[in-house]
Amino acid sequence: MKARGWIALVCSTLLVGGAAPHRDDRASVIRRAQVWTRVDVAKKNLKEGPRGQGAFPFHARVVCSYIDKTMTGHSPKFTCLAGEDDELKVKYGGTNGEVYGEILATRLLWALGFGADRMYAVNVICNGCPATFGGIARPDGTFRFDPASVERKFAGRDFAGKDEAGWKWTELDLVDPRAGGATRDQVDALKLLAVFMQHTDSKPQQQRIVCRTGGKNKCGDPFLMINDVGLTFGRANWLNVDPPGSVDLMAWRQTPVWKGETGCIGNLPKSFSGTLDNPRISDGGRAFLARLLMQLSDRQLSDLFEGARVTYRLREPGRALSGYPAISEWVDAFKAKRQQIVDRRCRDDD
Repeated sequence: MKARGWIALVCSTLLVGGAAPHRDDRASVIRRAQVWTRVDVAKKNLKEGPRGQGAFPFHARVVCSYIDKTMTGHSPKFTCLAGEDDELKVKYGGTNGEVYGEILATRLLWALGFGADRMYAVNVICNGCPATFGGIARPDGTFRFDPASVERKFAGRDFAGKDEAGWKWTELDLVDPRAGGATRDQVDALKLLAVFMQHTDSKPQQQRIVCRTGGKNKCGDPFLMINDVGLTFGRANWLNVDPPGSVDLMAWRQTPVWKGETGCIGNLPKSFSGTLDNPRISDGGRAFLARLLMQLSDRQLSDLFEGARVTYRLREPGRALSGYPAISEWVDAFKAKRQQIVDRRCRDDD
């Protein structure tokens, strides 16, 4: 009798709505997701970057203590603790393209209204870091890492479906404005911006589904963002190698935005791990991104590249004789590639 009574009680609870709330499924979350937020592009400070809790001034001195923690990925990085509970992910190294690429890409995404983590160019003083990391030894036993960058995550909770985290670029076709999701123009603008930046490593783990509101089982106000953008501003390649995939001025400048002289197929061949492959862009999406990019002044573009400290990076990484570029060279390359987007016209049947 006791067992029957317990079963009856559970069933009664379920019938009156006491069961755990239904977890949102992945497809429905993506259908109603946004990819862009309206911002005042002309007022963005691309050198200092986004402000708010945890922000760092440009080239701030950050003192932290090393944490022996396994890190994913191939670029030099480590974890350290600043203060009592402020855990920082540090990317470092003058020859590490991701140190510069993360700043460039996240600042551009943020300035235009697309989602991005907050990245800051800093000078890290690490207590307890292994000498094998290659930092500059200081008399007090600490090590200095400069150039370096630290990360603050985009606000919200990551959505994790039953099968996988992140999102494939092909899944953007599921976004539906009728369900409250982004418009096709906004989605295509994001695809084209990925082409513009040459976002070569486009595997699902490099993109995040962020729930900006909602509890454990509900994803409120979902937002699709690019999460890891260190391999950008170079030339997309099959193996996602740096160089030429990360902050390679010569490669980026010589890579056209479009495939062919006409039509609107973005020039971004898929890497072995990627999910974005030469995307077809609508004219609405092209025009949407063009309007955003044209709002950036020459001063802002200079600040973008100065804030990323691209003058520390060879014009053609791995080739010492290529020398170090001036900020103006990067600005000119940006404007030339931007003009390719402005000048092109797209047809649905291209």
